[in-house]
Amino acid sequence: MSHDLVHPRKARAGDHIAVVSPSFAAAGAYPEIHEQAMRRLADVTGLVPVEYPTTRAVGAPPEARAADINAAFADPRVRGILAVVGGEDQITVVPHLDAGLARADPKPFVGTSDNTNLHHWLWGLGISSFYGGSSQVHLGPGPAVDDIHARSLRAALVTGERLEITDPGESEDYGIDWADPLALESPGEREPTELWSWFGPRRSVTGVTWGGCLEVIQWILTAGRFPFPPEVLDGGVLIIETSEKLLPAREVGWIVRSLGERGILGAVDAVLVARPPVSDHASRPVAVDRARLRAEQRDAVVDVVTRYNPEAVVCVGVPFGHTRPQWILPHGGLITVDGAERRIFADYR
Repeated sequence: MSHDLVHPRKARAGDHIAVVSPSFAAAGAYPEIHEQAMRRLADVTGLVPVEYPTTRAVGAPPEARAADINAAFADPRVRGILAVVGGEDQITVVPHLDAGLARADPKPFVGTSDNTNLHHWLWGLGISSFYGGSSQVHLGPGPAVDDIHARSLRAALVTGERLEITDPGESEDYGIDWADPLALESPGEREPTELWSWFGPRRSVTGVTWGGCLEVIQWILTAGRFPFPPEVLDGGVLIIETSEKLLPAREVGWIVRSLGERGILGAVDAVLVARPPVSDHASRPVAVDRARLRAEQRDAVVDVVTRYNPEAVVCVGVPFGHTRPQWILPHGGLITVDGAERRIFADYR
C-alpha cells in the first residue's frame, strides 16, 4: 500500500517565511535570542521572516496558535513555515488546523520535537515536510549557525538538493541558558562524537521517511491520529529520536516496542536513531557515564528493532534530534541508508 506525498515547491530569494510558535513561544520569553535568530534566518536563506500574533505570545491558547498556522498557509506570499521551538501541548493545536488551506497551497514546514504533531498532520494530508530545526535553538544562540544545520535548512527551504548526512565530529546536549547574555555569543559545552553504530544486513535502502520525537509519536498514536495501516510505511525509513526529558533506556525501549506491536517496525526497511541527549542544565554526568547512557539507549532500541525486523538496516547516533549540531531531515521525502558503504544521503526536493 502506498501513501503518495506532495513535495511543496521551494522558496526564492525575497519570499516570505512564516515564523510561528505552535508550542512554547520562546520568542517572547527570550526576545534577544529570537531577534538574532531572525537576522541569521534571513542571512542563511535569503528569505524574509514574518511573525504572527502568537509568535511571541507566551501562553497563547491553542486556537490562536492554530490561527497563525492557518494564516501562513493562506498567504500566497509565504513560501515556508518555521517553528520557533517545541514544547509539550501542540497536540491540542492540531484539531483547530484547516486541512483545506494546507492542501490548497502546500508549503515546506520545518520544526522538531513537539512539532512532530504538525509533521504527522501534514503527512496524513499527503504533504511532506522537514524534521528538525528551530529558530530558538539552532539559529539564535551561539557565535554562528552550525554548517550542517545551515546547509540542510537551505536545502529544505530553497535549493532542494541531495546531501550526504555526515558526522560533524562534536555535539552538545544543551546550550547556555537563554536568559544569560552569553547565550548570544557562546556555544554550549561540546564533546567529540562517537562513530555511528550500524546493525542489520549490509545492503542499501532508499525509502520515504516517517517518524520524529518518540515521546510525541506515542501521544499521537494514543490520540488515534495515525489512522493508517502499517503497510503505508512499507519499504520506508523510520527516523526516531528522544527529547531533553532524558527518558531511561528501558522506557525508550518500551515505546519502540509499541511501534513493533503496531506493525511499524516490521513495515520499514531501515531505521535511523538520533544521538540522544543524556544531560541537561540540572545534571551533567561525567563523560564515562554519558557514554554509558547513550550506549544503553542504543542497545535498548536495537534489541527491539531486530526482534521485530531482523532485516532492517539500522544506524544509531545520527545528529538529527535534540542535540546540536543538527541535520534537518526530510519527513515524507527520500533517504538512502547504505548499510554496505556506511553512508546516508537525504533528498530535499
